[in-house]
Amino acid sequence: MKTTSSRPSMEALGQSDAFLRFQERLSRVARVDRPVLIIGERGTGKELAAARLHYLSARWQGPFITLNCAALAGSLLDSELFGHEAGAFTGAVARRKGRFENADGGTLFLDEIANLSMEAQEKILRVAEYGTFDRVGGGAAVEVNVRLIGATNADLPARAREGKFKEDLLDRLSFEVLTIPPLREREGDVELLAGHFATRMAVSLGMTERPAFSDEAMAALLRHAWPGNVRELKNVIERAVYRAEGNVVVDVDFDPFGSPRHAAGAPGPHPGPPDNAPGGMPNPADLGLPLPEALRRVEESYMRTALERSRHNQKRAAELLGLTYHQFRGLFRRLNPRP
Repeated sequence: MKTTSSRPSMEALGQSDAFLRFQERLSRVARVDRPVLIIGERGTGKELAAARLHYLSARWQGPFITLNCAALAGSLLDSELFGHEAGAFTGAVARRKGRFENADGGTLFLDEIANLSMEAQEKILRVAEYGTFDRVGGGAAVEVNVRLIGATNADLPARAREGKFKEDLLDRLSFEVLTIPPLREREGDVELLAGHFATRMAVSLGMTERPAFSDEAMAALLRHAWPGNVRELKNVIERAVYRAEGNVVVDVDFDPFGSPRHAAGAPGPHPGPPDNAPGGMPNPADLGLPLPEALRRVEESYMRTALERSRHNQKRAAELLGLTYHQFRGLFRRLNPRP
């Protein structure tokens, strides 16, 4: 549970086209005083993006207040959002302001907004539409002027169709929807961020030189899929710098729970398909297929497995197969001809 009106500590860094396009869209909508939804995987920096929206807006001198909606439920959530009057419940000895009042004149960031109950959604919709609410235990309406920013990795339109998220609230919040690109789609940013986090860790450890990465270590960083995105990268780099024997990082441990196969330089999984892959490679001793058909199946199986392991990032899939991006695209078009 967190309330803050200060800037988050992690910077937004990147030079990839995907990152720069996202930042451009964010900067444009920041100037428009309307609600925004931020969609992103874990570790992509949704709160950081929300803070940037706030500090680039006309409300930048007002408070920036956050609430993790997954951490609260029921009456506790009501009290956190809307505050309470003295005597509203046992232990309420004095009036207490909620997040909406604390955010008056500024921005309220609701993280994990898909976790809100339908009752809470109804109350937030009222504030979004009319700018008023009642404190818990109170009878007088309280007026506020707050910009709402929501964040989630859930499919809110699908949840609305299932009756789990109010369509009216979704309409109200989605003046603009910003999708943060995952790290695996930000070509060139792994190297940039790795250097940045390594330098900061070196400073905190009192090191006099900026750490460098061995070729093997950097290759391991570039091969990794980064399911935890920038947050995971930061942890991996800081751990690697802390464990390094000198100023060159040689070993990178992606799994601190002790799986040695994830260390840089250790043999990784072979990019080939599993033996039982549907439509996979034929038995080498089986001459029942013409050679061209057997080769086509081999190519299809390798391509499909590489795409699965790279989460359909075609540039990363090309690297797994030892191909250039253009060679991979040619293979992809040949095996998936358009009608």
